[in-house]
Amino acid sequence: MKITTTGSLGNIAKPLVKKLIAAGHEVTVISTKADRQPEIEALGAKAALGLISDAAFLTEAFTGADAVYTMMPPAMGASNMIENIADAGQAYAKAIKATGVPRVVMLSSVGADAPEGTGPVQGVHRVEQILKELEGVNVTVLRSGFFYLNFLRDIPLIKSRNIFGNNYGGDVPLALTHPEDLAEAIAEALQVRGNGFELKYIVSDIATGNELAAKFGRAIGKPELTWTNIPDEQLKQGMQSAGLPSELVGLITEMGQGVRAGIITRDFFDKGGEVRGQIKLEEFAKTFKAAYLQA
Repeated sequence: MKITTTGSLGNIAKPLVKKLIAAGHEVTVISTKADRQPEIEALGAKAALGLISDAAFLTEAFTGADAVYTMMPPAMGASNMIENIADAGQAYAKAIKATGVPRVVMLSSVGADAPEGTGPVQGVHRVEQILKELEGVNVTVLRSGFFYLNFLRDIPLIKSRNIFGNNYGGDVPLALTHPEDLAEAIAEALQVRGNGFELKYIVSDIATGNELAAKFGRAIGKPELTWTNIPDEQLKQGMQSAGLPSELVGLITEMGQGVRAGIITRDFFDKGGEVRGQIKLEEFAKTFKAAYLQA
């Protein structure tokens, strides 16, 4: 098969590309960064350099493909982020229609069922709706839980102030996902025909903030580490101090509010809360420990 992937060689895309090439497929990798081209080609893939918001570029990259993998970055630009993500979704749809690609696999997120109250996830909600309208295309949407790897961002705060948490309580159950499990699920989906518009959750484990703090604390030799419910304004101030754009700060804060209101994970748990991934929190705690010791 000829398969075009997005996401350059990120945490999900790189293992995905390796799996597809190992399976004998001809892979084109879309990237915005020219310095990624040598690494892409070293894997045995072809690099296509351009923007996912550029429908003409995507049309060229998708031409001749039997399947495409689409993903959206969590933020596009310093303002109008949700609109920018939706516009990129329209560019995807335009290119898919123009080239007649029969198979599409999209990476989405828990909370994408809800049209609002989910922060940046509103963007992928809108892209899901755009791709759902495609005719004659088998589209599979894979909704991820919260990425394990995002917790590595908390290491500096743990080291400096012994604080680990977010703007929701430690007793809220979270759906969590490892990128390797996502790569495996995406690779599997790309290699089958599909059946109209399908939606699946790819979740590796379920844990509360309190459980995360306990496991990470034990792993790094801080058994006293507990989950901190950070007030919204304090969370905003911390992100602003770190230089995040004000619009993104607001969206991330809203996402945490959506977690504590139950909006983000409601559909996942209503549909049975099935755990499909293989890499559990205990295993990721080892990765967390290694990163903590090296920080």
